[in-house]
Amino acid sequence: MVIPDSTIVIQGVNFLVMIYLLNKILIDPIRKKISERKELMAGQMEQIEGFNKSAATKVADYERQLVAARKEAGDIRNAAKDEGVAEEQALLSAAGKEASGTIQAARAEIEAEVKTAMQQLTKDVDKYAEQATGKILGQA
Repeated sequence: MVIPDSTIVIQGVNFLVMIYLLNKILIDPIRKKISERKELMAGQMEQIEGFNKSAATKVADYERQLVAARKEAGDIRNAAKDEGVAEEQALLSAAGKEASGTIQAARAEIEAEVKTAMQQLTKDVDKYAEQATGKILGQA
């Protein structure tokens, strides 16, 4: 059997003093460091969330700008295409009118040449007819 004596009280006091000293020397500084790290990590997480929100906002803004730029480029391309088609139609119309005028002038020139040739042939026919008649009558 264990007989309690004064050493138990000394051991109890020694135990309590050791707990107090360990708490002050080791546990409190460790708790303080853990608390500081938690605060630091919480602050950094807030910064990270802020950066993520900012990045998401910027990405959304860039996407909106990209969509707007693509739409504007499409509008410019369509306007240029329409302008090109209109210019093409105008050039074709002008070329058609010019060709029509050239064809009309060529027809008029051909008609004048045909008329001149017919008049020349008519004169020549009379002359050839006289020569042929003269040869026929001269031989007979």
